[in-house]
Amino acid sequence: MTETHTIDPVTRVEGHGKITIDVDEDGTVEDAKFHVTEFRGFEEFVEGRPVWEMPEITARICGICPVSHQLAAAKALDEIADVDLPPAAVKLRELLHVGQVAQSHALSFFYLSSPDLLLGYDADPARRNIEGVLEEEPELAERGIELRSYGQSIIGALGGKEVHPDFAIGGGVTNTLDREAGEELLERSEPLVGYVRETIDRLRDVFTEMDEETLDYATYPTGYMGLVDGEGGLEHYDGDVRLIDADGERLEQFPSGDYEAVIGERSVDWSYLKFPYYRERGFEDGQYRVGPLARLNLVDDVGTPAAREEWEAFRDAADGGVHERSTYYHWARLIEICYCIERSRELLEDDDVYDGQPNVSTRPVRRNGVGVIEAPRGTLIHEYDVDDDGIVTNANFVVATTHNNAAMNRGVRSAAEAFVDGPELPEGILNKIESVIRCYDPCLSCSTHAIGDMPLEVTLERDGEVLDEVSR
Repeated sequence: MTETHTIDPVTRVEGHGKITIDVDEDGTVEDAKFHVTEFRGFEEFVEGRPVWEMPEITARICGICPVSHQLAAAKALDEIADVDLPPAAVKLRELLHVGQVAQSHALSFFYLSSPDLLLGYDADPARRNIEGVLEEEPELAERGIELRSYGQSIIGALGGKEVHPDFAIGGGVTNTLDREAGEELLERSEPLVGYVRETIDRLRDVFTEMDEETLDYATYPTGYMGLVDGEGGLEHYDGDVRLIDADGERLEQFPSGDYEAVIGERSVDWSYLKFPYYRERGFEDGQYRVGPLARLNLVDDVGTPAAREEWEAFRDAADGGVHERSTYYHWARLIEICYCIERSRELLEDDDVYDGQPNVSTRPVRRNGVGVIEAPRGTLIHEYDVDDDGIVTNANFVVATTHNNAAMNRGVRSAAEAFVDGPELPEGILNKIESVIRCYDPCLSCSTHAIGDMPLEVTLERDGEVLDEVSR
């Protein structure tokens, strides 16, 4: 006889989803699933709109990572117009994007995940939040606030506002950076690399103190996918897509426009979120992960000094191979913040971002355009088909969280098998299972584009009899 645990919704993530866990009468887990319960709509209602509106419209998919959608759409427009951007426009877009990645990663680690890592998965839920971190480790929490603020300030300085900036357009960007604002950002950035590295040291201590069962609770082999630059280095804005297997061997490296030949998508009847997979290996064997862990597993180098040192230590911990632990997403996320701070300083010291040409004129030349970028959570794909007048006739968005869907489901089952035992449903076990999802920092509104309510009630029943209840 099967009993079902339901966690609805998963908390401390962006968007709305639930987890179901089926156990038999002995308390053994039979199945576990992560359901995304929002409805996907953006791909349909952008049809019939001028493609030049896409950077502005699709940025509204999300208030946390609007920059990523804006840039992916703008890159697709560049292809449709068949234009080469001025060097200044590329640098300004990249500056906007590293600000975006830094602020989003800081939000994920310090605000959403550090309460589990620093206070403990079994801590009182009333305290297990950013306020609890401020009480327990105020200096670390304040670092997180400043790191996020710095990234947001870059976005605001370029786009006029920190959420939904008006900046990236087909053919480039709307303007260059004010030099005084750039100098202020440079001054603010000076201590930030040190803040990140101190936090990485603190996280290593946490991992050292963590029991092996918790550290390994969502560990499994998959492929890994992400962009690389021309030398195989870490890249967030542009480049080829690289896919490696669980042993680190390269499976594919291809131009972003060829993604459909390599990546398939499958739907299921219990989630609105699709399941991408590597076509050559099929749905079951072709699962892969994206995001900071994937990027640091697949690159040949990280291009800034402090981040490179941290990445080398990260790789050394895997004996030169790949890291499979989902918990190490947090470690990789911090290393990428370090990279983004250093890269932002390089760009802020480049005269092109102040005095260069920001854009070129555009008109529709091609009937199709694909824009691919590394969003904070992983590879983001925008594809548009247009008619002769540049009106969108079809759109497809493959969002980072969508790529990670199979891995999140596998992680939830792994955690359930490790921790669920019998009819009791302790709060700490509930949180450990949820925390698998937080490793991936999913943006469920990005992947499904909807809003909803956020109550949480979990009831465990057998034949209509309530065995246990948890509510928040």
